[in-house]
Amino acid sequence: MLIEARSVPAQVPMLADTPLLSRIYAARGVTNATELARGLKSLLPWQGLKGMPQALPLLAQALAEQWSILVVGDFDADGATASAVALLGLRMLGAQRVDYLVPNRFEYGYGLTPEIVAVAAKRKPQLLLTVDNGISSVEGVAAAKALGMRVLITDHHLPGATLPDADAIVNPNQPGCDFASKALAGVGVMFYVLLGLRAHLREQGAFAERPEPNLAELLDLVALGSVADVVPLDANNRILVYQGLARIRAGHCRPGIRALLEVASKFVERVSSTDLGFILGPRLNAAGRLDDMAYGIECLLCDDAEQAREMAVELDQLNNDRKQIEQGMQREALAQLKQLDEANLPFGLCVYEPDWHQGVIGILASRLKERYHRPTIAFADAGDGLLKGSARSIAGLHVRDALDAVAARNPALISKFGGHAMAAGLSLPSEHFAAFAAAFDAEVRRQLSAEDLTGRILSDGVLSADEMVMPVAQSLRAAGPWGQAFPEPVFHGVFKLLDQRLLKDKHLKLQLQSECGRVQVDGIAFNVERSEWPNPTRQWARLVYKLEVNEFRGRESVQLLITHLEAC
Repeated sequence: MLIEARSVPAQVPMLADTPLLSRIYAARGVTNATELARGLKSLLPWQGLKGMPQALPLLAQALAEQWSILVVGDFDADGATASAVALLGLRMLGAQRVDYLVPNRFEYGYGLTPEIVAVAAKRKPQLLLTVDNGISSVEGVAAAKALGMRVLITDHHLPGATLPDADAIVNPNQPGCDFASKALAGVGVMFYVLLGLRAHLREQGAFAERPEPNLAELLDLVALGSVADVVPLDANNRILVYQGLARIRAGHCRPGIRALLEVASKFVERVSSTDLGFILGPRLNAAGRLDDMAYGIECLLCDDAEQAREMAVELDQLNNDRKQIEQGMQREALAQLKQLDEANLPFGLCVYEPDWHQGVIGILASRLKERYHRPTIAFADAGDGLLKGSARSIAGLHVRDALDAVAARNPALISKFGGHAMAAGLSLPSEHFAAFAAAFDAEVRRQLSAEDLTGRILSDGVLSADEMVMPVAQSLRAAGPWGQAFPEPVFHGVFKLLDQRLLKDKHLKLQLQSECGRVQVDGIAFNVERSEWPNPTRQWARLVYKLEVNEFRGRESVQLLITHLEAC
C-alpha cells in the first residue's frame, strides 16, 4: 500500500485557529474561510433550483384543495429519510391527505416504474411526488399521466437522454439547472422544495393567522440521509449536516433516530457524521436490503419513543442478519477470485453466484473494490432470466458513464442502468454475464492504467509530539462534519510496538511509542485478521491513523484509531 501526503498549496491561508487545521482544510480545496460557514443563512438559495416555478404552484394548489398526495420513495437510507421529510414537511405546511409508497426492491425494482404506478393508482392519488428517484422514469410518468395523475419529480440522480414528461422536475443535475451545488442528496432536494413551498405560501398570506412551521426541525433527517447516501460534503451539504448533527446532539431529533443510536450504544450528545454513515445508515438500509424499507420509514416517522425503540431493535436485528449474509457472500467471492492469478485479475471485476442476496450485492461490491482497488460489480439472480448488478468504482472511473459506453458499443447487452460516478446499478439477461464482464473489463482498461489500480492512502502528514495531544484531538473532532469528498483527517508515522493484545477476538489493541520517543499512546485497529498482526519480533510498525478522543468510564484520553498498519 502506497502512503502519500495530500497536496497542500505552497501558501496556506489562515483558515482556522491553528496551522494544522488550516493545512487540513487547504488540502481539501478550501481557499476562503467563508467556505467553512455553518449557519443556515449561508445555504444556497432555493430559487436557484430549476423547476421551482412549476413545482411550488402545483404543491400550493394541492394543499389548498386538499388533494390526495402520494410520495413514492426509494429503498435506501436517502429514500427513506426523503420520504419522511416529505410527509412531515408537507403536513407541517398544511397537507392532510399525504401518504407514501416505497417499491419493494425484490418485486418492482428501482424508481417510478409502470408497475409501481399501477400499485399507486389503487390509492387514487391526485399528485404523485417522487423523492430520490424519477428522473429516469419516462415510462412510469407516462403511465401516471395516462391515469390522470399529476407528477412532481424530486431527484438528484443523473438524467438519461430523455427527461420524463412530468408536471415539474426539481433536480440540480437536470440540464439547464444553475444551482451551484450538484451534490444534494435526494433528501436535500426535498428539503429545498419545502423551503421554497414555505416561501411561496408566505407570499400568499398562508401564515397570517398561524405561525410558520420551523422546517429546521427536519434537519436531523436531512443530515442522516445526506451522509448515508455518501454524497460529496461540499460547502452547502456541510451546512445541512452540521445543523442536523447539532440538533441531534441537543436532543432535538426524531424518536426513531434517538432509538437507533441507543440500540447501537451511541451517546446522542456525542454523535458524529461517521456515526450517521456507519451506525445509523446501515441499520436503516437493512430494512430495504432484506425486507421492506417501509419499516425503516415508519421508525423515522414514529412519534412514540417506546414504539420507536421496538422498531429500532428490529432494524438492529435485520442489520445483524445482513452482516451474516454479507460475510458468507464475501467468503464465496474471495474464493472465486483466488482461483485467478493476482497479476491477471481483470481491471474491472464482475462476480456472481446464483444464490447471492439482491439486497446485499452493493455492500459486497464495496468490500471487493476496497480490497482489490478496482471497479467492481457484484450480481445476483433477479428472476425471470435477469441478473441485477450493483457497481462501485474508484477515483478516475465514472462508473455510470462507463456503463453507458459499454451499452453504446454493445446495444443489446444491458437491459437498463443508472447511477452516479462512484456507484451504479444495472440489469442484464443472465446469458449475457460473461460477455458483459469482458466488455466492462475492456472499458475499464480503456480508461485506467495498471498504476491507477495501485492502492494508495492519502495522509495529512506526520504529527509532531506536540500535536499528538488532547486539544488537537478535540479540535479535529469539532472541525467537521467530515465525509465524502471532505474526508476526516488521517496521519501516518512510524511507532514502536510496546504491547499488543486482542479484544473480543477481532480488535487489536496496541500500546505505542512515537518514533522520537517522546509520546506513549494507545492505539486500536478494528476487525484485524490474525494474518495482519504485526510480527512481534519486528518492534516497529508504520501506521495510518485518526487522532481520536477515547472516552472510557468517564475519562478521556488520546487514542490512535488505526486504519492501516504494516511492519517496517
